Amino acid sequence: MCLRSCRTRWTFDTGVTVSGGVMRGRSHRAGRAARKRRRKQESLVQSVSLCHQLQYVRLMKFLHQRGFTSTLLQPALFTDSGRGLQALKTIEPGQLLISLPESCLLTTSTVLDSYLGHYIKSWKPRLSPLLALCVFLVCERHRGEASDWFPYIDVLPTTYTCPAYFTDDVVAALPASVKKRASEQREAVREIHSSHQDFFRSLQPILSQPVEEVLTYEALRWAWCSVNTRSVFMSHPSNNFLSGQDVYALAPFLDLLNHRPDVQVKASFNDVTRRYEIRSVSGTLRYQQAFINYGSHDNQRLMLEYGFVAACNPHSVVYVDTDLLTDVLRRDRSLEQKMKFLRENDFLQNLTVSSEGPSWRLMTALRLLSLPQTLYHHWKAVLLGQAVCEEREQWSVHTAKTLCQRLLQDTHSALDQISLLLQQCEQSVREQLHVVQSLRQEERCILGKSLDVLEDMLGQPDELLSCQPDADTVS
Repeated sequence: MCLRSCRTRWTFDTGVTVSGGVMRGRSHRAGRAARKRRRKQESLVQSVSLCHQLQYVRLMKFLHQRGFTSTLLQPALFTDSGRGLQALKTIEPGQLLISLPESCLLTTSTVLDSYLGHYIKSWKPRLSPLLALCVFLVCERHRGEASDWFPYIDVLPTTYTCPAYFTDDVVAALPASVKKRASEQREAVREIHSSHQDFFRSLQPILSQPVEEVLTYEALRWAWCSVNTRSVFMSHPSNNFLSGQDVYALAPFLDLLNHRPDVQVKASFNDVTRRYEIRSVSGTLRYQQAFINYGSHDNQRLMLEYGFVAACNPHSVVYVDTDLLTDVLRRDRSLEQKMKFLRENDFLQNLTVSSEGPSWRLMTALRLLSLPQTLYHHWKAVLLGQAVCEEREQWSVHTAKTLCQRLLQDTHSALDQISLLLQQCEQSVREQLHVVQSLRQEERCILGKSLDVLEDMLGQPDELLSCQPDADTVS
């Protein structure tokens, strides 16, 4: 869980955001259906309080000693989403959900004021704020119950379902559009570990075991995922000891709140009260799970950044990557020039398909790709919205259909492979596969609906032209 706006974490909007045009609109109907499904699901969800378990008793005692009191929420286990926070009384719209004192937040100031401070302040080149927090978490976990932060570390997950943890088999089951980024995440964590060995060795005097047994790759990966998935945005003054933007803060108890795409909250650090505050916009009924919103992210983004897939996510899309586009259109002799033109005009990014059909960007790119090289002087106009003739529009819709079919075929193959892997893998890999399986199942649903939309359009030629009122038609 992360309320950071840096690196595109949590953003908080109280209005409606439109992420792009689609070929046909069904948003009102789809939204009403989604709300009905959600109400039905909520009525079936059961929960079990966790507040009497020793680790949560310790956590609450730790926080109370630092000035935090909470009468609205309690830790609970939910049948649909796992661990979260349950409302003990109805939370009204606009009401303060959580107010966490600054003393409860784990920041780089906490680290620099600790026994690690001397080592970090004297090290050159300067460490990043992220690495400083990661090393502190690893060292504190190594100290066990002797650590002041043990009550918090004890409730952190012991493993994560982010790509940094994925095995090669799990990465191979990902969609092509996200596979590269997942591999890059794994490599980034390995690079952080391998490139800071000298600094790790400098910490040997404060460790009770050999540094190679404490600051392992696995330990750093756990800490990196803990910070990356659970930190909130909190801007800190620059200092002479760390390098780069310092906006991280780990927030015990608050980070038990789960994400739901339709929930709206306002969150920020209050410089007057010196507390991190989350205010509910929509409210929560008594005994229901209290949710927050990490931002308008599709499920690929949620999986990459947080390690989960959100059900009924209205922002979810399927991405069409350049390799697929090139393969489908490989017989076009002028393809290379067209792709170069699209790339130079930033039109090869975020080509997507939703349940409502191909996005405006995808269809615009396909319209340009439908033109012969002899009409090069019209290419720019098409990117700006100029319509093409019915024949070329129909070619564009047929090509969009082919892309969806190819993507759907890949999705079915991946789901078959995941089913086989689930029969022979250990529990940790099983959890990773379930996340990827959910992502692929959602893709299957989106692509199926998009193909229905495209079939409808092919059956109604008059609707194929998506021409702006005063635009000329390229024939």
